[in-house]
Amino acid sequence: MTLEYYQRHAQDFFSTTVNVDMASLYHPFLQHIPERGRILDAGCGSGRDSKAFLEKGYQVDAFDASSEMVSLASQHTGLGVKQMTFSDINDVERYDGIWCCASLLHVSAEELPDVMSKLARALKTGGTWYVSFKYGETERVKDGRHFTDLTEQGLEKLIAPLTDIVLINNWKTIDKRPDRDEMWLNALLQKRA
Repeated sequence: MTLEYYQRHAQDFFSTTVNVDMASLYHPFLQHIPERGRILDAGCGSGRDSKAFLEKGYQVDAFDASSEMVSLASQHTGLGVKQMTFSDINDVERYDGIWCCASLLHVSAEELPDVMSKLARALKTGGTWYVSFKYGETERVKDGRHFTDLTEQGLEKLIAPLTDIVLINNWKTIDKRPDRDEMWLNALLQKRA
């Protein structure tokens, strides 16, 4: 369902998100990533964030589930963006940083624990992981897309089984797109030894 949405609306989604200024979200994440560190942009959408990280000198791997989004993101970034889902992640201790901006929210509440475990495994010890979810406590379908919303308590419950992952910080923001006023939960996680 969600994948079909992005296949059909890839160009519109690209156009409305590619130029959104995310600098205020990059800063808290990147201060924890070593110079030239390797970042995974997981569910990269337009490739906007991948391109920003590349321009700052980081090594970037990116993927998206939608072949249409992969094509647009590859063109935009010059990267070989992979077509895959969160379930396909099998890297171990590969990334200094993992960036999940408005992507994990499309994973069902039932599948989220397994996906979080796969991402945690892919993060190097000492690595930092950014996640964002629409703020709330519901699982819902809106305009052909599935959303799993989280509050601070929901996020804490989600990461509790990940014994090597700690919450560094969480904060709320208003949607960065000019025509939106939704509330978002942002969080920085870190993998400890």
